[in-house]
Order: sequence, then C-alpha cells, then structure tokens
Amino acid sequence: MAAFCLATGIDDLKERFARIVVAYDRKGNAVTAGQLHAQGAMAALLKDALKPNLVQTLEGTPAFVHGGPFANIAHGCNSVMATRMALHFGDYVVTEAGFGADLGAEKFLDIKCRLTGLRPDAVIIVATIKALKYNGGVPKAEVGKENLEALEKGLPNLLKHVENITKVFGLPAVVALNRFVNDTDAEIALVEKKCAELGVNVKLCEVWGKGGEGGIELAKEVIRLCDQPNEFKFSYDVDLPIKEKIKAIATKIYGADGVTYAGSANREIANLEKLGFGNLPICMAKTQYSLTDDQTKLGRPTGFEITIRSVTVSAGAGFIVALTGDIMKMPGLPKVPAAEKIDVDNNGKISGLF
Repeated sequence: MAAFCLATGIDDLKERFARIVVAYDRKGNAVTAGQLHAQGAMAALLKDALKPNLVQTLEGTPAFVHGGPFANIAHGCNSVMATRMALHFGDYVVTEAGFGADLGAEKFLDIKCRLTGLRPDAVIIVATIKALKYNGGVPKAEVGKENLEALEKGLPNLLKHVENITKVFGLPAVVALNRFVNDTDAEIALVEKKCAELGVNVKLCEVWGKGGEGGIELAKEVIRLCDQPNEFKFSYDVDLPIKEKIKAIATKIYGADGVTYAGSANREIANLEKLGFGNLPICMAKTQYSLTDDQTKLGRPTGFEITIRSVTVSAGAGFIVALTGDIMKMPGLPKVPAAEKIDVDNNGKISGLF
C-alpha cells in the first residue's frame, strides 16, 4: 500500500516493486523482487487500481479516495497520483494526513513531500472540545458536559500539534473546531484564546449539520493563509544517520527527552546502514492515542523517552520503519467484523453492506 501510494505512475510503481526486499541470502545481502523478475507481474495486478478514484460529496464537490496506508503504522496519506491530479484540476486542494500532527502530518511533510517535491501552502488542524476534555482526564461518558478545568488541562495536546506545524515545519495553520451541539460558548472561547496566544486562528466547523455553509469561514481562513508566504522546512536532514533522524522526530515532534533502543533495534539499524538504506526518511510506527509510545499518557506528557524495539526497511515505499512501544503493524479491527453481517441470496442480492 505504501509503495503504491507513493508511486507517480506505472513505471515508478514497477521500480518500487523491484526494490522490495523479499529475503536475505546466506551472506546477509538483500534479495529483491527485481532480482526475481517479479515486478512486472506485481504491477499487472494493480494496473487498474493505480487509477485515482473520483467520487463526490453530497453537495457535488469532487474528491479522490485512493489508497489507505494507516498513519500509525505507515505514512498515512492518499496516493501521489491522486494529489497531483487534484492539483491539476482544482484551484485549492485539501488532502488528509490522518492521526494528528505527530503522525499523519509529520509523515506527509517529511516523507510524501520530501519524495515528491510537493509543498503545502497551509495546514488545517482538526480538533474537538470533547477530545480535548478527554485529554484533560474526563472519562468518555462525561465529555459532553461543560468542564473548563479539564478543557484547559487537555488543551496543551492541541497546542503541541499547532507548534509542530508552525514552529517545526514553518507552515501557517488554522484550527478547525468541529462543533458539537453540547459545546458551550465558554469552552469555545477558551480554545480560541489559547490558540491565539500562538498566533493561530480557530474557526468553527459545522459541516456535519449545515453542509458546505458550515465550513465557509474555515475556507476563507485557509485561502487567506495560502496567500501568505511560509518558511516550510523538514524536521530532519535525510542524510543524517538513522538514529539521529529518529531522535529528531522523537524530540521535536513528540516532545520526548530522548530515545531508548531495545531488543534487536541497534543491530537492525547497523545492518540497514551497512546495506545502503541509511539515507531514507523515517516512518515511525507509534500509537495514535498519545504523543508518547504509551497510549495511556494523554495530554502533553513531559519527561519521557521513546522506545524503539525494531527497525525494518520498506524499500519499495522508500522509508525506514521504526516500531515504538508495543505497536503492531496489523491495523486495528472491530470486535465484530463487518463481514459477519454481509450475505448474498439465491437471486444474487447482497445484504449487509450498509
């Protein structure tokens, strides 16, 4: 999925597939799909899937839905081809980089933009008052009640994401506050006040209830920010040693004091650099529930270290994957899979899809 989404076309896709490491020989050298002459057959399977998927919103706005690498275990962005096609046809293009500015945004900027030359003009940071109160220690069942104390305690989490975008990457940002019916004026005012202290505006987003009309003020702010100059920069130099790149992400983006290496991580890093993979960008596999690698630590924790337990190469995608904490590379699934509700009758009618 990652190699597919970062490909610029069929030729690039085949080149990426050819680089995929499928095994190691007895001397420890990488064996690639290209050495097995498998890249053509692999690309043939995805010939039609490579075409961006054009859909539309309820109001007829065109949108591409193409690719789905999870931002907690991969780079979290839609395909390069879809992004470039959207830029060709639209005056303004909004692209999603999932799981916050510590995961999706960092990987969009440090990986996708670095590998493709794409440069964003502005960033929308989506937040909810409910989530901020949860980060302030309120149980999920009570986040619908006004609680200014908990909100103020949870706000540093949002402010860290704002700082990542504006200070680390040098991009202008706006906070899109998805408003729920039980958000109070006092809570909204508090979010606006704290974000204003960092020079970032907050715009209420009520698209869920009002459609496009509920996002007009947000859209105006995005256009204003796009017209401003910015000082975009990456969070690390890609030519640094692997450990230095990991440290830069951990300290600058997560706010960690440093990095601890456990298990076979040190040996794996040394081997990857020996094999010539040391100059690739880093894709951190980390929980999306915390700025740390421990999902129970909410808000904006301090005084912690990030633990790297394993490091592998995704040679086709073109990045190094560093596994933190107890994260698994298998995407999370519901307790009851949707497949259990799907069936087909004797007439071929499928049920349970919606």
